[in-house]
Amino acid sequence: MITGASSGIGEAAARLFAAQGAAVVLMARRKDRLHSLAEEIEATGGRALVTAGDVTTAGDVERAVVAAVGTFGRLDAAFNNAGWGSMGTPLHETDDAVFEQIMDVNVRGVWNCLKQQVPVMLGQGAGAIVNTCSTAGSFATGAIAPYVAAKHAVLGLTRAAAAEYGERGIRVNALMVGSTRTELLETAIERTPGLEQAATARAIQHRLADPVEVARTAAWLCSDQASFITGAGVPVDGGCSAV
Repeated sequence: MITGASSGIGEAAARLFAAQGAAVVLMARRKDRLHSLAEEIEATGGRALVTAGDVTTAGDVERAVVAAVGTFGRLDAAFNNAGWGSMGTPLHETDDAVFEQIMDVNVRGVWNCLKQQVPVMLGQGAGAIVNTCSTAGSFATGAIAPYVAAKHAVLGLTRAAAAEYGERGIRVNALMVGSTRTELLETAIERTPGLEQAATARAIQHRLADPVEVARTAAWLCSDQASFITGAGVPVDGGCSAV
C-alpha cells in the first residue's frame, strides 16, 4: 500500500515496488492519475489496485486497506508517503488554517494509516511499514514551522509503533528525506529564485534527490533485506544530516 502515489516519491515507489514483484495498492486524491499509473504498471505485467482517497479521512484509509486485503489476501508492506508542506512564512504570521492542514495531512494521515494497517499485520503475524518523514523531523530546515513540528511527530509515531509491535512481527521505520525533486518542490523552485541552491547547500551531495532514490530505500526497508531494522529514522538526504 502506497499513499501519495499520484506523483513524486509515491509514484516512483509504485513503479519500483511493482517492478520488483509487489502487488501495489495506490492511494491518493487524484483518481485519474492513479488510474493512468495503474494502467502503466499493468501494461508491463505488474499488479495494481486504485483506491483513491484522502489520508486525512479515516474512512478512506479503511476502505483502501479493506480493498487491499480483499483483492490480494494480505497486506505485507505499507509506505505511508502522503504529505504536504510549504516554505518561508514566519511562525507568528502563519495562518491557523495552514497549521491545521499541515498537521492533518502529515500527522493525522500517518495516524489513520497506522490505525488501519497494524491490525491486519497483527493478524498475519508480520508486516513492514515505512513512513515518509523528513530531515525536518530532526532539525529546523527552513521549512514552515508547522511542517518541522509535524515531521518530528511522524518520527515519534514511527518509534512508538515500532516499540509497541516489534515483538509481534511488525517493523516500522521512517525515511528522513532531504530535498527531493517532487512536484511540490518544483513548483516552489519556480516561484522562488535561489531556492534550489538554498535547499541543497547543507548537503554533502549538492543536488536534489530523484524520487526513485528515495523509493529504493523504502523498498529496501519493506523487504526482508532489512529484517533487523525497526524504529529507525533512515537518512536519505545526500549527507545533509552528517554535517
